[in-house]
Amino acid sequence: MGVIWTCPMHPQVRQDKPGNCPICGMTLEPLSPPGEEGESAELKDMTRRFWISGALTLPLLWSLLGEVFPSIDPMRMLGHTVASWAQLVLATPVVLWGGGPFFVRGWQSLRTRRLNMFTLIGLGTGAAWAFSVIATLLPDLLPASFRLASGAPPLYFEAGAVIVTWVLLGQVLELRARSQTSSAIKSLLKLAPRVAHRVTGDAEQDVDIDQVQVGDRLRVRPGEKIPVDGRVAEGSSHVDESMLTGEPDPVRKNAGDKLSAGTINGTASLQMEAEHVGAETLLSQIVHMVAEAQRSRAPIQRMADIVSAWFVPAVIAVAALSAMAWALIGPPPQFAHALVVAVSVLIIACPCALGLATPMSIMVGVGRGAQAGVLIKDAAALETLEKVNTLVVDKTGTLTEGKPSLQLVIPTEGFAEADVLRLAAAAEAPSEHPLARSVVDGARARGITLPPTADFGSDPGRGVWGTVEGRKVMVGNQRLVQELKLDAAALSESAETQRARGATAIYLVVDGRLAGLLIVADAIKKTTPQAVKELKGLGIRVIMLTGDNARTARAVGDSLGLDEVVADVLPQDKVAVVKRLQGEGRFVAMAGDGVNDAPALAQSQVGIAMGTGTDVAMESAGVTLIKGDLRGIVKAVHLSRKTMSNIRQNLFFAFAYNALGVPVAAGVLYPFFGVLLSPMIASAAMSFSSVSVIGNALRLRGARL
Repeated sequence: MGVIWTCPMHPQVRQDKPGNCPICGMTLEPLSPPGEEGESAELKDMTRRFWISGALTLPLLWSLLGEVFPSIDPMRMLGHTVASWAQLVLATPVVLWGGGPFFVRGWQSLRTRRLNMFTLIGLGTGAAWAFSVIATLLPDLLPASFRLASGAPPLYFEAGAVIVTWVLLGQVLELRARSQTSSAIKSLLKLAPRVAHRVTGDAEQDVDIDQVQVGDRLRVRPGEKIPVDGRVAEGSSHVDESMLTGEPDPVRKNAGDKLSAGTINGTASLQMEAEHVGAETLLSQIVHMVAEAQRSRAPIQRMADIVSAWFVPAVIAVAALSAMAWALIGPPPQFAHALVVAVSVLIIACPCALGLATPMSIMVGVGRGAQAGVLIKDAAALETLEKVNTLVVDKTGTLTEGKPSLQLVIPTEGFAEADVLRLAAAAEAPSEHPLARSVVDGARARGITLPPTADFGSDPGRGVWGTVEGRKVMVGNQRLVQELKLDAAALSESAETQRARGATAIYLVVDGRLAGLLIVADAIKKTTPQAVKELKGLGIRVIMLTGDNARTARAVGDSLGLDEVVADVLPQDKVAVVKRLQGEGRFVAMAGDGVNDAPALAQSQVGIAMGTGTDVAMESAGVTLIKGDLRGIVKAVHLSRKTMSNIRQNLFFAFAYNALGVPVAAGVLYPFFGVLLSPMIASAAMSFSSVSVIGNALRLRGARL
């Protein structure tokens, strides 16, 4: 699939080749993470235009200094004709070539009737340059109202050239800032190694990473990067996953543990089996998600869009009315002053800061989140997360390790412990549920060979079933036993005792008869208590929603000090609980990691998927935590609040700047102080507003989460 090109200001515009946005005329950017060359092409072009334009503009400032120090006025030193032609020669390439992209985009905006910053820049610089050309080539056409006291017409070559140079500087700074905001993507792209060591029998061969296939056995030497996603097949080592999770401590990896591309092996050699390659690796998915999110639009952007839609026509109207007022009642030369005022209003009101306010903060914020192991699916999720006041969490894999282990097997009369474990593990083998895996792993650890299972089926919230060794086997929770109307009195006391300790009781039914009880315990993550405390400190109510037994769930909830515990729930019940909370006027975030969590994740205002969970959960969520850790939710909330605060600051800067700048440019200070804003000063002020917004957004790169 080729690269898709989109507009940074209008992400809905997408096409399969480079060009200009049909709405605003801006140069399209590659949507897929590009190579360095393609990404910096526009920056290189704008930088070249800026330096050449700056060099040509510098001599033009001589005339500006001449207004302050008449003794060095080039009009007096060189003569009006020579000075005029010199300014024409210097300013024309700056305005027409240096500012060429702005005129193209401005014309495009007029054609599409979507006026924008380039409309104002094109009109302002075009008017200043065109008037000066006429004043130089055909001065006799200009009436007295256009002439200075000396009788010569004024020239605004330096104003047009300086404006273009300032705008070019603003574009260079913006493009550099955009490049910096994508540094998170660039650093991620550089994580993946280009070569892998493929092991075939006793031989080892270096192959390009693109040639690695699923199932390949790969060797990872100490200090090397993991080439693709997979599992440890042989060996044991510590792996540095900080570039993906933001956590500095290396993680111990043993046989069967997952490995992610780009992470760094420690001091021991590993052999791994490739499971996901190319675009299917977690690293590739992260890069794609971050790139998409950085170009998405937050709902708050609609306000800026609505304002901009009315703002530019209003500015043109204000410029026209101001010019008319100066032409009719202003001091001489009336029309010269009218032109200065009109150009100043058009330039200083340029809404580039308004257009940058939201996208820059979103780009930086999403990139900062990726560095901290928090993946934002889109800008809407980032904005909504700020309003969340209720967090609903699953138990297994969210509050707990998600790696429960088999603790105890209790058979009923007529069944042996080994038979109970063998039949239960065989039935659970096709399931991906963490509790099922613990039973299977427990059986294999005890050296039990599992027979095949036929007619496998599952019912989330109840259990699984299948045919094992010709017998109908069912494995599930207490609800399953109750629905089958089986007498579980012989196992009740043991089950209740274990649940009080926070363990989970799993029942085995063979041919309609209760065969035994399996006790599985899932330890609470070490980081969970502190994370819950911090979430409550942020004013967020934490509720546990689980399909586990009520007594087990309460034991976990009480130990963590949760606000509410809802247990024995089916997947559809989880959705109902989320709807109930939303009906109470609460903004709900749901965190989970399983297939049975996906409906509730989709129903909540913000779904948060634990990165250790299933692809279905991650697809249903607006936020994904690469490390399945509640501290990531604390980071995500901090990120959201700081990003939205940054956006509001930027919007305030942009609105306040225009509210103050336009009246000054229109000449309201002239009757009181005799001050009339030069178009060059207006362009500098306009550029400063953009730089202030960019600088404020870039502060998010160092935000503490």
